[in-house]
Amino acid sequence: MFTSKIRSSAVLAAAFISIVHVGLPSSSQAATPCGGDFKAFLDGVAQEARSQGRPEAAISATLAAARIDRKVLSRDRAQGVFKQTFLTFSKRSVSGYRLKQGAANLRKYASTFQRAEREYGVPGPVIAAFWGLETDYGAVQGDFNTVSALATLAHDCRRPQLFRPQLIAAIEMVEHGDLDPRRTTGAWAGEIGQVQMLPEDIVRFGVDGDGNGHVDLKNSAPDTIMTAARFIRHLGWRPGEPWLQEITLPSSLPWEKTGLHYDMTVGDWAVLGVRAREGGLPSANLPAALLLPQGRKGPAFLAYPNFRVYLEWNKSFIYTTSAAYFATRLNGAKRYDAGNPGDGLSDRAMKDLQTRLRNRGHDVGKIDGILGAGTRAAVRTEQMRLGLPADGWPTGDLLNRL
Repeated sequence: MFTSKIRSSAVLAAAFISIVHVGLPSSSQAATPCGGDFKAFLDGVAQEARSQGRPEAAISATLAAARIDRKVLSRDRAQGVFKQTFLTFSKRSVSGYRLKQGAANLRKYASTFQRAEREYGVPGPVIAAFWGLETDYGAVQGDFNTVSALATLAHDCRRPQLFRPQLIAAIEMVEHGDLDPRRTTGAWAGEIGQVQMLPEDIVRFGVDGDGNGHVDLKNSAPDTIMTAARFIRHLGWRPGEPWLQEITLPSSLPWEKTGLHYDMTVGDWAVLGVRAREGGLPSANLPAALLLPQGRKGPAFLAYPNFRVYLEWNKSFIYTTSAAYFATRLNGAKRYDAGNPGDGLSDRAMKDLQTRLRNRGHDVGKIDGILGAGTRAAVRTEQMRLGLPADGWPTGDLLNRL
């Protein structure tokens, strides 16, 4: 079962989708952007590919393999929303198996990880954590035909502007010999390989790590490691800086200062009594946000500027915090102190809370039961108004007071 990513159209972007660059449509693209007769649609794609200089052989081979995949449409329509808490998701995703396999792969491909850090500044544990979360180090990559998945989603009129360029990029991969249109498989949304990249990003950031003349993210660990490092650097990684660190907190902390914003420094937090749970804190001048995924009674972290890269990879706060935490574990950190934050609100109670917050004028987005950024901010504002610790974690007491 393909479980490497949990996607929601409201909350999560598929990995790498956030940086897709969609240009102005060509005349052929404008004529048949989506829907209608599938053959006519593919003819429009072929014309657009020709206008971009793709060779006829690659165009024909790619589009001849394209079929409408109803299972892809079913998956797209049935995307679940991400409602797990940080403790629930991180305990499941940062498993003993993944930690063991991650450590083994860091040893097995040590020279490639060293090269990746030397050339792109991205530490091995950061790459290995994404590799493990996305596909269990290549073990679970998805079994949907990639060309058909992309053609199906490009033809469908929900998000053609997102997937049509990916279908064109797949043609370029076929041209380079890096994709077999009939045999290459991956995720239902068209991502390929061990770190689940979309074709445009493979074309742009792919690295031939093993020197065989191809970028093969399905079968080559060196290609996977080097390509992921190059992409992560592109997303804004700052070499030589940390990304996440577990901390201990004083009971007197001004909780309203917590949250995912970088208007304080490590030195500012230290003055307020924040301490590293292990070792020491980094440079006092480094910007730092204080994250409380489950409020002041749960795990606490300082997130540094490199944490923003995780949010570029995947928009879910819970996924990104878990991925960053996973990388710290692979880097030698011990398991977090889970604390005793409680289970939070049920789905029904969370929707009730969001409705009450919206009625008070807060922008919480869709009433979906998800503790997203808007809901956390609204919760913090109401906690401050009511004289409660403003840690952004919703409780039954807050709901009752509202």
